[in-house]
Amino acid sequence: MLRMRTDDGWWLITHPDHARLAGAFATAWGNETFRRPEPRAHVLHGIASHDDGWALRDASPTITREGKPSAFSVELVGKYSAFEEIALEEYLAVRARAVRIVAERDPYAGQLIAMHTHSLLTDHADRSTIQPAQLPLLDRFLGDQREYQMELKALIDGDEALTPDEKSEDAIRENFRLLQACDNLSLLTCVAFAEPAHLLHPLPLVDGDEAEVAVEPLAERHFRLRPWPFREEELRFDFPARRVTGYRFASSEELATAFHAAPITSLSVTLSS
Repeated sequence: MLRMRTDDGWWLITHPDHARLAGAFATAWGNETFRRPEPRAHVLHGIASHDDGWALRDASPTITREGKPSAFSVELVGKYSAFEEIALEEYLAVRARAVRIVAERDPYAGQLIAMHTHSLLTDHADRSTIQPAQLPLLDRFLGDQREYQMELKALIDGDEALTPDEKSEDAIRENFRLLQACDNLSLLTCVAFAEPAHLLHPLPLVDGDEAEVAVEPLAERHFRLRPWPFREEELRFDFPARRVTGYRFASSEELATAFHAAPITSLSVTLSS
C-alpha cells in the first residue's frame, strides 16, 4: 500500500495500481531525445506488473505500531526505511513473489523486476532499520536473488525471438533503469511529494548519450520534468485510490473495514515540459 495524507485521513493506493501508473509512464516514454524502450512488450509488462506480488497483502491492509496504515509514505522517499512499516520476513516473501509470478511467464520482464528488487535492498534500503540478528536473512535473500537473475539471463540468452541487442547486458540495464525511473515517478505521485527530485539514474538518449531527469513539483500531483522524455508537451494520467478518514486506527481490522467500504476514486497526475 501507498499512503497520501489528506485533511482528514489518507488516500490509499495499492502497489499494483501504483505499478500500473508506472507502466503508463513507460508506455508514453520516448521522443526525439529519449529512446523508446525495446523489446517493448517485455519492458512494459515488467514495469506495469513489477508490484503484482503485493496484491494479496494489500487486500488486507494493516497498521503500524503507531496505528497508521502500513504503507510507503512521503517520509520514505529517498531513504527507503521500509522495515519500520513491515516485518522483514513478510517484506522479503512479497518481493520474492513479485519477481517469480512475472518471471515464470516472461523471463525478460522478470529479470527487470529482479534487478529492481536487488537494487531496493542494496542501493536504497536503510540497513540500520533492520535488527542485526535479521541481517543474515536479508543477505541470504540477496544471494538467492543473484542466482535467480543468472537463471533468468540464461533463459533470455536462449530466446530466439529477441535480437542480440535486446538481450545484451547494456539493453537490460537500460530497461531496468527505466523501470526504476517510472517507479520513482509513480511513487512521487502517489505520496504527493512536494520537493525537487530526480528519476534515480541517467537514462538513454537517441544519440547514445544519457541524461538525468529532474522532477520539479508545480502543485499537488503536478510535476515538471527536465529534460522532457515524452512526445506531448503535457500529459495527464489517472490512477485509482480509496480515501479513509482518520490518521490512526485501533486495529488492522478497523483499517481494512474502512478501506473496503471506501469507494474507488480516480485521482490524476499532470506532467509538464
